[in-house]
Amino acid sequence: MRLANINGRLALRHAGGYLDVETASGGRYGPDPQAPFADWDAFARWADEHLRSGRADRADGAEPAEDTLWGPPVPRPAQVFAVGLNYRDHVAESGLQIPAEPAVFTKFPTSLTGHGQAVTLPEGLVDWEAELVLVIGRHCHRATRETAWSHIAGVTVGQDLSERRLQLTGPAPQFSLAKSYPGFGPTGPELVTADELDDPDDLELGCMLENGEVLQKSRTSNMIFDVRELIVRLSAVCPLLPGDLVFTGTPAGVGGARTPQKFLAPGDTLVTWIEGVGTLRTPTAAR
Repeated sequence: MRLANINGRLALRHAGGYLDVETASGGRYGPDPQAPFADWDAFARWADEHLRSGRADRADGAEPAEDTLWGPPVPRPAQVFAVGLNYRDHVAESGLQIPAEPAVFTKFPTSLTGHGQAVTLPEGLVDWEAELVLVIGRHCHRATRETAWSHIAGVTVGQDLSERRLQLTGPAPQFSLAKSYPGFGPTGPELVTADELDDPDDLELGCMLENGEVLQKSRTSNMIFDVRELIVRLSAVCPLLPGDLVFTGTPAGVGGARTPQKFLAPGDTLVTWIEGVGTLRTPTAAR
């Protein structure tokens, strides 16, 4: 199953287009993209039955228009967790030691934006971080490795954009603030359930500039703490709520670790991909 937030309405991918969920469900489900997480299991059953029944084949799945407004697939999560230093090559380029525990911070929900939405760059040094983002579907507290994936509704493509000057200001790093400017959490275009992926634990991911310059390229199997372990470690402390997001970390290739350093400039367009999940386009603009 693939879900999207199209023009502010919940949409279900079918063939080459998208079905409006409120229309397809006869009003059983409303248009709010956040609503399925109130009872993810019931929604997932309805969507699966609808797609298998043949009713979807008789409906008009709309092709996205050029002026389609793609919102974040999960627009109002209660909690947004993020993990730093979760790929060995990124730890090495940062000149640090492999962490014994996940380095966890938060991105504030107001940083979220969708596919194709321009991000206004603040003053400073804005860096890219391509990431697999987990979407929690079922309440999760003290999960085990065996149950971890069962709490996940799906995954999406994300960028943990970061302003490095603010991040490194002061006696202690300002991770959460520096990564939470408006638009600094692009996600999308779709939420994709794990059954759509050949191996959800081993996906190619990366990002490039629209001019073709590849900035990052790796595989999620190179994580230090894999998806299961992140769910175990996070839920051992914080209950994870339906609709929460978890940014799982970025591989090597960030601009701040390059020699010379390289950062986003107004007019750049960042293209981020994850194998089987999708491609997220993020244009940038001057303040």
